[in-house]
Amino acid sequence: MAPKAAEKAPAKKTPAKTAEGSKKKKKLNKAETYKVYIYKVLKQVHPDTGISSKAMSIMNSFINDIFDKMANEAVRLAQYNKKPTLTSREIQTAVRLVLPGELAKHAVSEGTKAVTKFTST
Repeated sequence: MAPKAAEKAPAKKTPAKTAEGSKKKKKLNKAETYKVYIYKVLKQVHPDTGISSKAMSIMNSFINDIFDKMANEAVRLAQYNKKPTLTSREIQTAVRLVLPGELAKHAVSEGTKAVTKFTST
C-alpha cells in the first residue's frame, strides 16, 4: 500500500550554490523605462542640450501614458472587428485616433518606415 502524503517528510530546501560555494544573489527586476531612448532622441535633435532627472521622469511617464492609450485603442479596434491579433493596421488606426493632426501623420510615416525596414532585413 502506498504511503499517505501526510506521512511523507517535507523536502529540505537548500540554497542554490555557485561554483565558489556561496549563495546566488537574487537578481532584482529593474523597472523598464524609455530613458535611454529619450536621451538618444534628445541628442539627435539638440546635441548640446541636457535633461534633468525630473524632466526625464516626466517624459518617461508621458510615453507610458501615450503607449497605454494607443494599446487600449488598438485592443478596442481588434475587439470591434472580432480579431484575436493586433496587427500594424490596428496600431496605425489607433495612432490616427489618439494623436492630433500633424503629429499623427508624422507618427504614421515613421511607423511605416520602421515596419518596412524591419520586414526588409
